[in-house]
Amino acid sequence: MTETVVQRASGRGIWGWMFFDWAAQPFFTVVTTFIFGPYFVSRMASDPATGQAAWGYGIAAAGFVIAVLSPVLGSIADQTGPRKPWIAFFAAIKIASLSMLWFAAPGSSLFMVVLFFSLASVAAEFSTVFNDSMMPRLVPKAEIGRISNLAWGLGYLGGMLALIFVVAFLAGSPQTGKTIIGADPLFGLDPALGEDARATGPLSALWYFVFILPMFLFTPDAKRGLPARPAVRAGLAELKATLGEVRRRSGIFRFLVARMTYQDGVNALLALGGTFAAAMFDWSITEIGVFGIILNVVAIFGCWYAARLDTALGSKTVVAIALVMLSVATVGIVSTGPGYTLFGALQLPTTDTGGLFATAAEKAYILYGLLIGLAFGPVQASSRSYMARSVTAEESGRYFGIYALAGRATSFAAPFLVATVTALTGSARLGMAVIILFLAGGMWLLAGTPYPADRPQK
Repeated sequence: MTETVVQRASGRGIWGWMFFDWAAQPFFTVVTTFIFGPYFVSRMASDPATGQAAWGYGIAAAGFVIAVLSPVLGSIADQTGPRKPWIAFFAAIKIASLSMLWFAAPGSSLFMVVLFFSLASVAAEFSTVFNDSMMPRLVPKAEIGRISNLAWGLGYLGGMLALIFVVAFLAGSPQTGKTIIGADPLFGLDPALGEDARATGPLSALWYFVFILPMFLFTPDAKRGLPARPAVRAGLAELKATLGEVRRRSGIFRFLVARMTYQDGVNALLALGGTFAAAMFDWSITEIGVFGIILNVVAIFGCWYAARLDTALGSKTVVAIALVMLSVATVGIVSTGPGYTLFGALQLPTTDTGGLFATAAEKAYILYGLLIGLAFGPVQASSRSYMARSVTAEESGRYFGIYALAGRATSFAAPFLVATVTALTGSARLGMAVIILFLAGGMWLLAGTPYPADRPQK
């Protein structure tokens, strides 16, 4: 296929596209990870085990739908042309589903809450597929890594600000009714009824609605293609051809397998790192939340610096550096315990100084967490830019659909193996150490991917 020469979009168009990440991130930060998810598991369900199982099944179901349908929708979108109608359709589903989380009062139907959360998750990921596939049309390939990392950092900034707002002004203690700054929750929210956590759904929906508007108003879209019915037929036929074609494009195929491997490790590290620390050091929800804020702050700077590195060195190099940092951080995490780090080679004082992260071991854990924060954004943003540099604008929809599939197809593997090794050995450390195998395997596969499609073009 002859690639269309890409003319740089206007500054407003590029910033409009970048603000999609800003708009989308609070859902993952305050709903999925730090506020609503823990509320659902610990306070809404009859017991934490029931809540954890229901939440896990919801995430698994959403992941299955995303893995199966992302390549299909991406191929159809290539035929219809414009991405914005697809994003608008899934935005409506996401906004409506998030708004329904307000009704997730203790004792209400777990099934309905999980259903709406899963719908929001699916809509969020599908929207991301279409938004990512717009990137090759916005700037020449030499600039793709920069705007991808800047957008990812902007997303972390949005998620962090939303989290700080919730923790400081909405999330009250069920015992005292006060927020972390000692104030009453805004809008008269009652923490005893979970209204502070439930409000994160409508809050994320409103945030998303407001901040995706610049993308709709200013970002250029693809030209109109086939009508819907012929586009579906053509898209499905093209997808079948693409699945065969991608195996012949050895560089892209190897990269997708590499990403599938290391992304499992990255996701497991982020999902389980906080709970590992909470169990080891008996961290409260406040300490986990502060840990999340610290990681988000560091991630912003990591993405912004990686934007320069990606332009100078290429996406593959940035991903490799990030994977090394994540591997070092994981080794540090599993080697740290009360009174020691580096498997006991370095002994630490056991004195409890009071306040947050009161022991030396906890502070060492935070230092390793800083490495995770620095690397987590760039490993994903530069993976996205590697893919965008490797395909043409005309085929970006179907290939970003397959890219989404590669990020989801085996997403159960790392958490499953971590849990299995932990159960068989009785050691949470050995379980967490499994993550290193996924990161190292991904690095080994990445080493064999070609540079030419990825290297910045002067």
